[in-house]
Amino acid sequence: MPQTTGADGNTLNYEDTGGTARPVVLIHGWPLNLNSWADQVEPLTAAGHRVITYDRRGFGSSEPSARYDYDALAADLAVLLDALDLHDATLVGFSMGGGEVVRYIAHHGEDRLHSVVLAAAIPPYLLKSAANPDGPLTETAAQDMQTQLAADREGFLEGFLRTFYSAWGELLVTDEQLQSTLAMTHEADSEAALACMESFATTDFRAELEKITVPTLIVHGDSDGIVPVEGSGRRTHRAIPHSELSIIHGGPHGLNASHAREFNAALLEFLGR
Repeated sequence: MPQTTGADGNTLNYEDTGGTARPVVLIHGWPLNLNSWADQVEPLTAAGHRVITYDRRGFGSSEPSARYDYDALAADLAVLLDALDLHDATLVGFSMGGGEVVRYIAHHGEDRLHSVVLAAAIPPYLLKSAANPDGPLTETAAQDMQTQLAADREGFLEGFLRTFYSAWGELLVTDEQLQSTLAMTHEADSEAALACMESFATTDFRAELEKITVPTLIVHGDSDGIVPVEGSGRRTHRAIPHSELSIIHGGPHGLNASHAREFNAALLEFLGR
């Protein structure tokens, strides 16, 4: 697989389908890697798009680094777009990856962009507090996640992924899909996984959402048990007045796999404009 050097000298692993049509950059969630976009790459490529996926630093085949704050993560994204000299691109950020999209725009602008998609994404701000009463993640829950991940990584991740792919207590992917996703999590560096968990739980993107002026699609499942739509997708939609909101009925957090047909249809319709 091709590689480039990230913002801190870290090696970033990526895949590029090539082609001359508008590029689409897919940014994966936690604690996965570029293979989590398997159900999207082929349909997007068949529609004529140049599709780029990459492993976040410390995940998949990309090297770990000392920093996992969103400034550093967005800087890696900027390096990749610059290295491939992408223009008129659409950024698609899933879950944690939505934070990279927002921070990229806040720090690096929209000159290279055509549009953005925030899919089951963490903005505007997950952590619940007096200053953010609508945040869906309590301080206690955030601390418990850190503690459980550090104490029993395997057990925590298996439970996390079952919630990731479930709605109303029903697992909506096959056991093969679940095990394949679990295998991806094994490729994540342990320090990177913990540090990124803290970053996505505690980063406030509220003011940065105002800087997004390109066409924006928000896709979210109404049964997301990881990043609830009321505390994230709907709030982001209100914060970006020109955005479009596509709610997938029965969609859990991992809706790009469990509801790939509906997800891809919404994405391709938006990209086709």
